[in-house]
Amino acid sequence: MTDTPQNFESSSIPDAVSEPKRRYSIQLVWIIPIVAAIIGLSLAVKSFMDRGDTITITFKTGEGMEAGKTKIKYKDVQIGEVKGLAIAKDRSHVVVTVELTKDARGLLVKDTKFWVVRARISGGNVSGLGTLIGGSYIGVEAGTSLESQDTFTGLEAPPAVSLDIPGRQFTLHAADAGSLDTYSPIFYRRMQVGQVISTELDRDGKGVTIKVFIRAPFDQYVKTNSSFWHASGVDLTLNASGVKINTESMVSILLGGISFQTPQGRSEAPPAQPNSAFTLFPTREEALKNTETVQTYLLIFKESVRGLAVGAPVDLRGVTVGEVTKIDVAMDSRNQEISIPVEIQLYPERLRGQYRNELQQVTPPPDVSVLLDTLVAHGFRAEVKSGNLLTGQLYVALDFFPKVKHSKINWSTTPPRFPTVPGSMDQLQKKLMQIVQKIENMPLEELAGDARKTIQSLDATLKSAEKLLKNVDGTVVPEARAALIEARKTLGGASQALSGDGALQLDLRETMREVGQAAQSLRVLSDYLEQHPESLIRGKREDKQ
Repeated sequence: MTDTPQNFESSSIPDAVSEPKRRYSIQLVWIIPIVAAIIGLSLAVKSFMDRGDTITITFKTGEGMEAGKTKIKYKDVQIGEVKGLAIAKDRSHVVVTVELTKDARGLLVKDTKFWVVRARISGGNVSGLGTLIGGSYIGVEAGTSLESQDTFTGLEAPPAVSLDIPGRQFTLHAADAGSLDTYSPIFYRRMQVGQVISTELDRDGKGVTIKVFIRAPFDQYVKTNSSFWHASGVDLTLNASGVKINTESMVSILLGGISFQTPQGRSEAPPAQPNSAFTLFPTREEALKNTETVQTYLLIFKESVRGLAVGAPVDLRGVTVGEVTKIDVAMDSRNQEISIPVEIQLYPERLRGQYRNELQQVTPPPDVSVLLDTLVAHGFRAEVKSGNLLTGQLYVALDFFPKVKHSKINWSTTPPRFPTVPGSMDQLQKKLMQIVQKIENMPLEELAGDARKTIQSLDATLKSAEKLLKNVDGTVVPEARAALIEARKTLGGASQALSGDGALQLDLRETMREVGQAAQSLRVLSDYLEQHPESLIRGKREDKQ
């Protein structure tokens, strides 16, 4: 039986069977992209979670910085990176965008400091040599403030002292900075114990403010009464005491420096608090003088004080007890006199010293005014003396002058007037002037007239003598020559008469012989009479047979 087409089609086509709906399945090809997306998402989440804050720092220049390369380091550990550099709208500075890590969030406080670390040579200090190979980076110094901040102004130079170094900062005020600069050393008893942090001009332009840092444990020696002074270069002083040269060290000569000291006998003062203010004096002498109690007195001199200068010492037998602070000129129109007022400052403690009573026992010294009144009553006076014959400089000397008139200190004036005596140089000048006046008072013109008359008389006498000599030469000399000839003849005759063969000589010898015999006879007679004095009466005895 042959199938018909209709039957064939129905028998060859299978019946449709419904199947249940399948669940969604992931193809193997999608596994890798999905895993990659998961990893990327986790990294993004981790990066977002680890990312710190973004801050901006302004610098005057962008030297040494590059976006994506310049690192941010704290204690040489990277905590961020520079993400962008832009010039400010006013073109006065550069704005640096920095992205920090989450760990650096605690550093973003108000007093945190940022600066560019590069190779520097400043004030004898060399830093940042490592950046010559690794490149510049931005350094960070953590602040201590509790106030958060995300905008900072960068420093143009690294801080002179790190905040984590133990010690204390102090502020000094001076008329000028001298040769001081950042990193200039600070000395205590010639040992370097700190350095200058910064110097800046005061707002009124009349001085400078210098911030210094003293390391521990040396900061404990800065007392409330300590004195600071310039120790820069060489201190050359030429005064009435002579020439003095003082220096702290070779470092201070080259870079400048500051020294400080606490007055002797006052070291019990408490330590100064951080950021305490002190005055910076030009020299050590001025600094130490400022620590002593001073009293001002007025001296009036009538003589010249040429050579006396402000700062000259007031001396008490070799011990400096004060200094000259002012010299003026005063004119008295009523008496037509000019005087020289000189103000001095005395150090009372030096005057009092170890006061001894009449029994030479050390006792508490009396009040300064009482002590000075007692001394002045016994002839204590001030005078001007020459301190250096080479320079001609003068100083004020205090000493006793027992023969001076009685005087007192005038306490009613301001400052009190201290009695004085004329200086030795003035006395010498007066004596010289007296000698000159005596010479001037001598009748020199009359003496000169008498001398002229004497000279004229002497001239006339000389002329007469000249005439006399001429007369002698013309008249007397020929007659004298004839007299000499006659004298020679007479002497010749006498010579012949006195010669050994002359008759006169023979007669003289005979006479002398007879005289000798007579003398012998007299000697015999004398001997006889001495033996027989009675023969003068009885006569000479006859010899017995």
